[in-house]
Amino acid sequence: MFPFQQSDDLVPQISFNPHQEDITQQDLVALEQNYDYLPMNMGGGQPNNTIISTAPDHNNDQPSTTCDNNERKIMRRENERQRRQQMTFLTSSLRSLLPLEMIKGKRSVCDHMHEAVNYINHMKTKIEALIVMRDELKSRSDYSSAQATDHESGSSDTDYLNSVIVRPCWGGIEIVISVRFPLSRVLEVLNKEGLNIAGCSSTKVNGTLIHTIQCEVRSLCINS
Repeated sequence: MFPFQQSDDLVPQISFNPHQEDITQQDLVALEQNYDYLPMNMGGGQPNNTIISTAPDHNNDQPSTTCDNNERKIMRRENERQRRQQMTFLTSSLRSLLPLEMIKGKRSVCDHMHEAVNYINHMKTKIEALIVMRDELKSRSDYSSAQATDHESGSSDTDYLNSVIVRPCWGGIEIVISVRFPLSRVLEVLNKEGLNIAGCSSTKVNGTLIHTIQCEVRSLCINS
């Protein structure tokens, strides 16, 4: 009569214990709070579709950026320090080359640079004057060398011009002189030597005067 009536074994037992319902809700809340810590696949079921945030963490990049900025500042300070050291060295070197009277009482770098320009112009003018003087001395030296060469080339002629020949003759001696001295001076020297001039003649050979003088020799001069 009752086709839908089934046995008590097939009907599930449902309990309406209020305490059990509260425990289940509490478990769900705890499970929801710890949702991120649940495994992807529990009990062999399908994996949960969880959303993982992939946004960049700017807090982690901030220390690296700060470190790079500090390194750049350190490099700029080091470059500036080296530049100042080099400028100090160059300024000191320039000041050491300038005369003391030009930098006396002047301490600024601008004053030293101005005096350096004046000193360079002064030295340039002085060098140009020395070059002109050098060229003049060089030309004089070349002229003196040319005269010395001419004198050496004509030394044989000079030896001939300054020759004196003394030979005996009847009643005395004959002196042949080819010198550039005046004849009056030659005769004066012969008189001082105690020679009596008997005769004198002069001839010109190749532009040179040759004097031939005959002298009488005293017995005193011969014995002496």
